Amino acid sequence: MKTDLPYIVDFQAPSWCLNGHFHTIGRSLFNNAEDPYHQRIEIPTPDNDFLDLDVIKAPSYRPVVVLFHGLEGSSKRYYITELARAFSEQEYTVVATNFRGCSGRLNRQRRFYHSGETEDISTVIRWVGERFPNAPIGAVGFSLGGNALLKSLGELKSRHPLTVASAVSVPYDLAQGAQHISRGFNRVYEINFIRTLREKLKKKREFYPDLPTFEGNTIYEFDDQVTAPLHGFYGADDYYSRCSSQHFLEHIGIPTLVVHSRSDPICPMDIIPLEKIEANRSMSHVITDEGGHVGFWSEPPGWLNNTIVNFFAKKIDV
Repeated sequence: MKTDLPYIVDFQAPSWCLNGHFHTIGRSLFNNAEDPYHQRIEIPTPDNDFLDLDVIKAPSYRPVVVLFHGLEGSSKRYYITELARAFSEQEYTVVATNFRGCSGRLNRQRRFYHSGETEDISTVIRWVGERFPNAPIGAVGFSLGGNALLKSLGELKSRHPLTVASAVSVPYDLAQGAQHISRGFNRVYEINFIRTLREKLKKKREFYPDLPTFEGNTIYEFDDQVTAPLHGFYGADDYYSRCSSQHFLEHIGIPTLVVHSRSDPICPMDIIPLEKIEANRSMSHVITDEGGHVGFWSEPPGWLNNTIVNFFAKKIDV
C-alpha cells in the first residue's frame, strides 16, 4: 500500500479475494447496507428541478459530511450507507445526495446528471451551509461522484466552501475510462449501466418525446448520443475533455484525500495522474494493491470508512 499519511492503517484484503472483480462485485452483493437515514428532504435547484437528500442529523454545532454516489448509484448503495453510518457514529450530520433521477423518482427537467455536473454539487453544499451555518462541511465522492467533486474543488480553488474532501475510485480521465469499461470482463459492468440508463431514457421520453435516441451498447455511445447533447456538449469527446477531473487537480486548495486500488477493474492505475496529485500540497493519496472499484473488502471490516473518517478528523477542528 502506498500512502503519504503515516496515521493510515495498512489495507488487508481477505485471502479469498483473488482479484479486483471479487472486491467490486462481492461488496455489492454481500453487504449490510441497511438504511441509516432519519429523513428524506427534497431541495429545489435553480432550474426548477429538485434533488432528494437523505439525512442523518447530529447536533447543529457538529461537522456535516455530504456524500456523492457513482454512476447509476444512489444514497442506498452500500458504500454510501456504510460510510454514512461510520460518520454518524462520530456525531457528524450526514447528507447523502441522490443525483437527478437516482432517488427512485424521475427529475422534472430534460437533463439527467453526468460526471462533470458541479452546479448540483454547489446547490447541495449551499443548502447545507444555510441549514447548518456554524458547522464545518466536508464531502466524499465515489467514482463518477468523486470525479464531479474533484472538478468542483478545482473550479473554486481555495474559495470552495468545503473544509475537507475525499474521492474514491475516480475515473480521472473519462475518455480512457469509457474505453476500458468496454474491454473483456468489464463489459459485464457496462451492460448493467447501459440497461438502467436505457430504462431511464425510455421513461423520460414519455414526458419529453423529442429526447435524443440511443442506438448503441457502450458507455461511449450513450455519452455521445445522449449525455453530451442533453448537457450542452458537442459529443462524447468534448464532454470527456471538459469534465475529466485530471484537468482540475492542480487548482484544488483544500485538504483532499484520494483513495484508489491498483486492482480497480473499471478505473485502472494508468488513469491516475499521480504526478499532479503529489505536486499539490493540499492533496493526499492512499493507493492499495487490492480493493477493486469502491469495494475495498478488508480484514477487519471497515478499512475504507475508517480511513476517510480518520482523515476528516485530522483536518476538521472538532
